[in-house]
Amino acid sequence: MRFHTPKTFENAVAIAAAASGQTRFLAGGTDVLVQLRAAMVLPDDLIDLKHIPGVKEITRTSDGGWRIGIAVSGAELGRHAGIGADYPGVVEGMQLVGSTQVQGRATLVGNLCNGSPAADSVPAMVAAGAWVSVIGPQGVRDVKVEDIPAGPGRTTLKAGELITGITLPPRGANAGDAYLRFIPRTEMDIAVVGVAVNLRLDGDRISEARVALGAVAPKILLVPAAAQAIIGTMLDDAALDDAALDALAAAAIAASTPISDKRGTAEFRKDIVGVLVKRAARIALDRAKGATK
Repeated sequence: MRFHTPKTFENAVAIAAAASGQTRFLAGGTDVLVQLRAAMVLPDDLIDLKHIPGVKEITRTSDGGWRIGIAVSGAELGRHAGIGADYPGVVEGMQLVGSTQVQGRATLVGNLCNGSPAADSVPAMVAAGAWVSVIGPQGVRDVKVEDIPAGPGRTTLKAGELITGITLPPRGANAGDAYLRFIPRTEMDIAVVGVAVNLRLDGDRISEARVALGAVAPKILLVPAAAQAIIGTMLDDAALDDAALDALAAAAIAASTPISDKRGTAEFRKDIVGVLVKRAARIALDRAKGATK
């Protein structure tokens, strides 16, 4: 195995393009190093991206959003007050990845590129409308986060391509998000169901919403029909109208195509997604209302 430490993304792409065998990129390493130890993956070229300037930085974009470097750990993300205030759901999802020790290394990009439909950090990024910057032999492009996963263990990234950063859009006023999951154990388990809701208020009415689901399909789902069920809803006694919540849950359940396995049946997962999406919507709503104060 050849180990590389490029100093630029362009250099990393050149190394990957010249490689003839299996290639893996290293940012946090919490997936690839475990796979190496278990002999699940034996790359011919391992390209360590941590030496590229800016990969561990969190910066404001010119329009007020956030750009997150590919080597920013979950622990570092959790300590960042700005992102925690703007997108608590994104932080919540990432902080559910692994143990405290794993949090010191695990990254949003690594969790995304692992291709797991149960990845905890991805639904909240999808609900937030986040996108990634991709560089490869054909140049640079921006891709919505929901368009990166292709199925279990697979992404839509082309040969030689890698992600250079994640961008969260400007938060704006009167908005909130939330991520919830169900697991059999109390911690350090894989999500049986994951749900993220991101919404915005215009006065007393929900004017924008995005709903994303994890672990209920071959890849993370963005469900426009679920979002549409609550857009335009009036607030009544600090709660969403029950009919709108029921429509939200029904749309999320209808979009779900889960499997049955040792952690839960398909029927159980459908029931849980309906429960969690209602709870996440209420939390996101409360956070949006708090943002108006």
